[in-house]
Amino acid sequence: MVYSLIYLFLAFLVVIAVIPFWIVLINATRDGMSISTQGISLIPGTSLVENYRILVDNVDVVRGFMNSLKIAVAVTVLSGYFSALTAYGFHVFNFRGKNVLFGLILIFMMVPSQLAFLGYVRLMTQIGLMDNHLALIIPAIASIGTVFFLRAYISSSLGKEVIEAARIDGAGELYIFHRIALPLMAPGVATMSIFTFIGSWNNYLSARVILSSKANETLPMVISSLKALRIWYQNQGAIYLGFAISIVPIVVVFIFASKYLIENISAGAVKG
Repeated sequence: MVYSLIYLFLAFLVVIAVIPFWIVLINATRDGMSISTQGISLIPGTSLVENYRILVDNVDVVRGFMNSLKIAVAVTVLSGYFSALTAYGFHVFNFRGKNVLFGLILIFMMVPSQLAFLGYVRLMTQIGLMDNHLALIIPAIASIGTVFFLRAYISSSLGKEVIEAARIDGAGELYIFHRIALPLMAPGVATMSIFTFIGSWNNYLSARVILSSKANETLPMVISSLKALRIWYQNQGAIYLGFAISIVPIVVVFIFASKYLIENISAGAVKG
């Protein structure tokens, strides 16, 4: 009886979480008049093609999608790799100031990113990366939160005796990292990569400040400019269609990486 109530409650939470996404998808198929006058509906409409035509006629949604995808993939891959490499260094090597340096990482985790935003913009201006996608990719590689998480993860999954044995066999540090440490850290890296991808994909403030040309606009900027064109009064369905398109990559990434997330949670449950 208790388990039935728990499952029922969890199912209720799932429904609550899914309904907003479902409404966005449904409104993407409805015309603006029905959305304005009829309110929320759970039944698809017949204006999907018309909404898409309005969308592509007013903004270059495909180019915005590709720009966002390029930035998000680059940030996710580079951040995951170099964060894993940094965590490996903290775990394996003993060097002077190691604890102080890791303490600084913990301190910087507590500092709001908005405080460093003006310095970030000024630096990008000085090195000539304004209106360049690299200005959104390079700084994001240094992910303090990912390093902190992976350092704790590798400490519990990779014993130093394994590393010492590999060294005795003549393996170099990069070989050990790529062939031993990185595969063991894969679930942790995948877990953090989900949040890194979502954060980069939805990044609007930095992109709005750094990018100025239409050719470099990301998808959140494109959707924002679509609303600024007052197309809302013509057909709200086109706006919802833009939102629906922006959700698709996040769902795809979560589906493919969710097994690693589940493995990570299960491993933590067993160790606990």
